[in-house]
Amino acid sequence: MRVSIIVAVADNGIIGQNEDLPWRLSSDLKRFKRTTMGHPMIMGRKTYDTIGRPLPGRTSIIVTRNSDFSAEGCLVSNDVEAAIELARGCEHRDAPEVFIIGGRQIYELTLDLADRLHWTQVCASPPGDTYFPNVDWSRWHLVSEEHFDADEKNEFETNYQIYDRTKP
Repeated sequence: MRVSIIVAVADNGIIGQNEDLPWRLSSDLKRFKRTTMGHPMIMGRKTYDTIGRPLPGRTSIIVTRNSDFSAEGCLVSNDVEAAIELARGCEHRDAPEVFIIGGRQIYELTLDLADRLHWTQVCASPPGDTYFPNVDWSRWHLVSEEHFDADEKNEFETNYQIYDRTKP
């Protein structure tokens, strides 16, 4: 099973502000839904709290240090490697990919485990308080890229990029 990170990152490295997205990008949210549909998703508890519910058509796996935490309709794990194993065994067994959807701590813990990055480069530098971890780009190669202009439903222009890990 491929482990993929999916994230939108501003030019200044920002991915969040006050536990929310610092932009409105309708096309990116639609792409997120299309890309993750039918696949298990791994997220931290704060990301789950922001979403507030399991997303339909996907298994939500929440990583938290709180052993008493539970969320209806979700699986819970206390570490990311165990969460990846849960994803391998869930009802989406035929799904070739598990998606890491945030937040920062979960991205940091999985960056070295990931095989693919679904990276939306947000062409702006909004204020924020949450940054994506540093990426060693020499370990990744660009597979595809598509540009989208800003419009009435998309606050900023974006570049949607897919990177695969470079084989050693």
